[in-house]
Amino acid sequence: MKVSALRRFAGLRAGAVALTAMLGVALAGGTAAADDSAKPASITSITKDGRTWHLQVYSAAMGQNIQVDVQRPVDESQPAPNLWMLNGLDGGLGTASWNAQTDALSFLSDKQVNVIQPIGGRGSYYTDWQRPDPVLGVNMWKTFFTEELPPLLDDALHSTGLNALAGLSTSGTSVLQLAEAKPGLWKTVAAYSGCAQIADPAGQEFVKLATNTWAGGNTDNMYGPSDSPLWAQNDPVINAEKLRGTTLYVSAGSGIPVMNDVNYYLNAAPGPAGGVNLALGMIIEGAVNQCTHNLQSKLDSLNIPATYRFDPVGTHYWPYWQQALHDSWPLLAQGMNVPA
Repeated sequence: MKVSALRRFAGLRAGAVALTAMLGVALAGGTAAADDSAKPASITSITKDGRTWHLQVYSAAMGQNIQVDVQRPVDESQPAPNLWMLNGLDGGLGTASWNAQTDALSFLSDKQVNVIQPIGGRGSYYTDWQRPDPVLGVNMWKTFFTEELPPLLDDALHSTGLNALAGLSTSGTSVLQLAEAKPGLWKTVAAYSGCAQIADPAGQEFVKLATNTWAGGNTDNMYGPSDSPLWAQNDPVINAEKLRGTTLYVSAGSGIPVMNDVNYYLNAAPGPAGGVNLALGMIIEGAVNQCTHNLQSKLDSLNIPATYRFDPVGTHYWPYWQQALHDSWPLLAQGMNVPA
């Protein structure tokens, strides 16, 4: 990430609160469960609303129930693969979600896939934290996603056992980390506008801006202080070799706004806040673009193929991620062995 972009991050920290409305910071979710360390992970309830199933899944690692929403496939009588779609900073708890901001569910409604949307994990980067956080609570999402949840979904949904994974913004980092943590679990991984490098000073600044400044947590409880080896152990660029064999789609904009971007930011917040949001949206996407090019360079050096989309324009918001989902669908479908 360029030093100039990092400096602009720091200079605009005072206006970061205004962007939280767009990124959807909401209170952390999950229903507390009884303190029973021997209780295994399980689906505790399923509420069906047409083709949408609302699952309550007890995570033994986190000691609480996690909501997982599932849009069932077009033909529920036949087995289907699972397309996991992770939300951004607010974890789907507010209005900054695939469901609220895009056509994702309608686009996928005629597809033979289970659309899996976990709800919760605001500001957590969907990773395993070293210790509970006073604001963000217990976060053991890597364990939940890679060990606890997959077999439960396969059993409850009678799925084919094939999975694909997509994420945006902060979860655009998370999907790469998860793919490296459990190679082969997700056949295709799509990362939209996610900063793949987190261990260098600029990458750490990006994570701290999201988790500390916007979500109110403390990354010392996540990976420890800046010199902790856990940062490097969870850096997708450093560990890129673990992505070998995974079909990859990676996209980012340039940070250059078009008129629709300008109108969105200026209309979404009154007065100077709209201008601050616009500047942040430009800076974030420009920095993400640099991170993504660094990931490309590392993958190229390892002869690991990936599909890249670098748009010549575009800031950090939902219409671009909706389009990226559409563009990456053929690769996601390929990984799940369903028609594109």
